[in-house]
Amino acid sequence: MYIFTCENTFEDMMCCIYHAWEKALKVGHGCVRLEKRGEEQISLFDEYIYVEYNEEEYKKVVRSIRHKISEEAYACVYYACLSSEQDALDTAYRFLIKGFKIGSDITFMRNDPDVMRIKDIRRKVLHETRYFMEFARFNSIGNKVYVCHLEPESDVIYEVSLHFADRMPSENWLIIDDNRKKSVVHTTDGQMYIRYFTDYDMSVLAKTEDVNDEYTDMWKIFFETIAIKHRYNPECQRNLMPVWMRKHVTEFQ
Repeated sequence: MYIFTCENTFEDMMCCIYHAWEKALKVGHGCVRLEKRGEEQISLFDEYIYVEYNEEEYKKVVRSIRHKISEEAYACVYYACLSSEQDALDTAYRFLIKGFKIGSDITFMRNDPDVMRIKDIRRKVLHETRYFMEFARFNSIGNKVYVCHLEPESDVIYEVSLHFADRMPSENWLIIDDNRKKSVVHTTDGQMYIRYFTDYDMSVLAKTEDVNDEYTDMWKIFFETIAIKHRYNPECQRNLMPVWMRKHVTEFQ
């Protein structure tokens, strides 16, 4: 078995698919598996091949999916690559094997296990994205920049940032993924880009959550005041707002 590994970014995963497919043309798709780096289950009988990013290969894979299958298929693969599920990358690869053979109809074959799996992964990523759109809380730092900390399971901060770029277009802000040590930075001129941080950077940025102002206290008081004590239902609350998502939510601190 040839196991292709790569970094946990969408671009790297597309390159991984490119090299895995190239190898599969010689040995067969059944002899190839894809895994994200750090999630490998090492075996003495498998050959591990690490794939590095190549812009040309990345563009080729994306172009082929969009033109030879469909935009819907591309969306499925894209969200699968954002997922934290261990089998997400290999599922995307199996989905593409059938997609390039069948065409755009592949997304309607809901009885196929690979299609069902990638649809399920996509649904979970979209749900997590919507959750964090609602649960994101910004701290104002010196009335110059707004900072938000999140710890999503899937790599969704860019999708969340698109939501706030439409609602806060004239503000400086950044949304930080504490798990992946990266952020999406938005400037007043509307530009948005991704930046990666060192451990030292993260230790400095962690202090931004200690900043309190009058609005922080007002929000906490408002949250407590509107609560109806006789209808307190922690189980329902956990369903609507999972506990693991509350770490950086102001009203729960």
